[in-house]
Amino acid sequence: MTDRAPQPVDRQLPTEESRDLLALVREIAQREIRPRAAEEEDSGRFPREVFTLLSESGLLGLPYDGAFGGGDQPYEVYLQVLEELAAARLTVGLGVSVHSLACHGLAGYGSKEQQSAHLPAMLGGGLLGAYCLSEPAAGSDAASLTTKAVRDGEDWIITGTKAWITHGGVADFYTVLARTGAEGPKGITAFLVPGDAQGLSAAVPEKKMGMKGSPTAQLHFDGVRVPDSRRIGEEGQGFTIALAALDAGRLGIAACAIGVAQAALDEALSYARDRKQFGHPIADFQGLRFMLADMATKIEAGRALYLAAARLRDAGKPFARQAAMAKLFCTDAAMAVTTDAVQVLGGYGYTADFPVERLMREAKVLQIVEGTNQIQRMVIARHLAGPETR
Repeated sequence: MTDRAPQPVDRQLPTEESRDLLALVREIAQREIRPRAAEEEDSGRFPREVFTLLSESGLLGLPYDGAFGGGDQPYEVYLQVLEELAAARLTVGLGVSVHSLACHGLAGYGSKEQQSAHLPAMLGGGLLGAYCLSEPAAGSDAASLTTKAVRDGEDWIITGTKAWITHGGVADFYTVLARTGAEGPKGITAFLVPGDAQGLSAAVPEKKMGMKGSPTAQLHFDGVRVPDSRRIGEEGQGFTIALAALDAGRLGIAACAIGVAQAALDEALSYARDRKQFGHPIADFQGLRFMLADMATKIEAGRALYLAAARLRDAGKPFARQAAMAKLFCTDAAMAVTTDAVQVLGGYGYTADFPVERLMREAKVLQIVEGTNQIQRMVIARHLAGPETR
């Protein structure tokens, strides 16, 4: 059984343009994404043509400057687009979030010349990006990365291995964080690396419990030569660039999580209304009604939290603490809601004939990516109580 068309979420959008934009996204999701999601996830097929369509529709560069091909949309709107896409298929919603993350460094820290040269193709020219920070031995402790970039005249030579790279092997460009100086965060620099660079190769994609249609792979940099014109920001500024991108990216993950949770609730509600036991729809039974009410409450609370953080960002105010809170709460909520959705469907929920088991498997990864939820708690606590003194 394929995913059902969801009931439209009653969204509070700032403009008529944004309302039209969300209507377009729902149409594309219903026509091009949702009908094939279950089959393609089961077969592990990456829907590159969907990302091409999204680019042609102006949906891959929504939060960026229109002068360079972006959509000039506030984060408040962009995140709700991600939620709609993720509700249809997480591989697509999270893929758009990762692409936006990969564009963030150049859009925020690149020179005008770099932006003019690269951003139009990145934001609306059909290209797909990936973000390369994590390594086999540097995940949560990203400042300990060991991939090196060594200066050679007007070029840099990058050597090392990146891990857990979404779109690894299929991306057209990679934002890569590499060590150009001493140990620690101040020795890291960001680079924009073409996907077809000589010496760059991808390992066999990881075999994951969910998001099987989204390739996640190690990337090997074997003396990849990159001109200094592709260095983003100043030498040693890379970790600052990475953290800024992650603050924004965590909001993307939060929005995707609420999309997955909303899809699971829609399935659970539809099933509970149709399924009869003891002569009544199971939606009549108080125990199940309370479960549905709790699921809906978690979703509404998560949506409000990520939108509040987005509005801070749009207003130019600090939002790192709220982004961490949104990522933490929304992904935990998605795990709880999808697990309860499986319970509502009973034995059917545990089968691949219904999408809730896939949604539950997909929700799990959202508690891990872009900083585990344990790291989010550390970030929040530092904002509240200051750095650790141990």
